[in-house]
Amino acid sequence: MIGERIFTGSPYEDKAAYARAVVVDGWVLVSGTTGFDAAAFTFPEDVETQCENCFRNIAWALGQAGAGLEDLVRVVIYVASQAEFERILPIIRRNCEAARPANTTIFAQMVQPHMRVEIEATARLPKPAAG
Repeated sequence: MIGERIFTGSPYEDKAAYARAVVVDGWVLVSGTTGFDAAAFTFPEDVETQCENCFRNIAWALGQAGAGLEDLVRVVIYVASQAEFERILPIIRRNCEAARPANTTIFAQMVQPHMRVEIEATARLPKPAAG
């Protein structure tokens, strides 16, 4: 087996046989993460709340691995439309500003019509403090 697997318990992870994140050789590879609200078990209607949820869920997965949003090195953002992209730009900026990761944004049809944004992330685990 290659690397540690991190699971949220989402039914989608089981349906499609994937892990939320995989940690291998100092890297944290986070699967495409939608705006699913795990607490409410729903998808919010607006793209802004979905985007906030994406980053919240990514931050949780990174935290499980010992990293944070400040350790991001790459994000790929899939969004349903140009207009929605403009609306989530401030959210992307706020969550990526500390790391300034490489970023690719793609306009795409989502797996389900209620999904408006999905974000895939890669982070590097921080080096332990010398001591």
